Amino acid sequence: MIRRNYFRTLLLGSLLLLWAGATPSPAWQLGSRDTKEWIDRLENPDRIKGLKVEEIVSRLGLKPGMVVADIGAGTGVFSRPLAKGVAPSGKVYSVDVEQGLLDYIAQRAKQENISNIRPVLGKFEDPNIPGKDVDLVFIHDVLHHIEKRQVYLKALANYTKPNARLALIEMDKNDPKTAHKDQPEMLVSRADVDKWLADVGFYPDKEFNDVFPGSKWFVIYQRKAKATPGGM
Repeated sequence: MIRRNYFRTLLLGSLLLLWAGATPSPAWQLGSRDTKEWIDRLENPDRIKGLKVEEIVSRLGLKPGMVVADIGAGTGVFSRPLAKGVAPSGKVYSVDVEQGLLDYIAQRAKQENISNIRPVLGKFEDPNIPGKDVDLVFIHDVLHHIEKRQVYLKALANYTKPNARLALIEMDKNDPKTAHKDQPEMLVSRADVDKWLADVGFYPDKEFNDVFPGSKWFVIYQRKAKATPGGM
């Protein structure tokens, strides 16, 4: 059966990216809510506490002037501290497919006097970033909600610099508490992700197993040029 899939919204945490379709119960269809409902859910203080935002951002090696792409930015929970970490000359592309969430990100940035966030309306299989200048890609609990993951990662790599890094946090499919155990298509393995990223030139560089021990893996990948045959 051919199923028509499209993005409903990108969400942070365990509900960062939604897919909807003609079939009523695909794994990535998590229910229909309006923008306000998603904002209330994503900005819930208890949820934000569990994200360990400060601890994660501290591991990213941010420097002023860097360009960061926050994939599945949701309400900008990570975009705001990322923007502060690369200020004043750096910027953050907050990528989402839900315009209402992007409007909220812009509103919060204005309220908090954060001038270096650039909301980006992404496409279903392409982040649609308006530049090929990304130093760091940040993807937190989003990849397992993307159906065509290899296609998306290949498109994403086109927006990064030759020495870019990619920080990825994902659910550990071996954790017995992992959500979506009854929907295996939602889960991704570390081995598969390593292969998909290697295909576009990214290789594991650092791992932080102490942030979400046993429940999520947190890896920073480094983009490297492919060695030429017989080269030094």
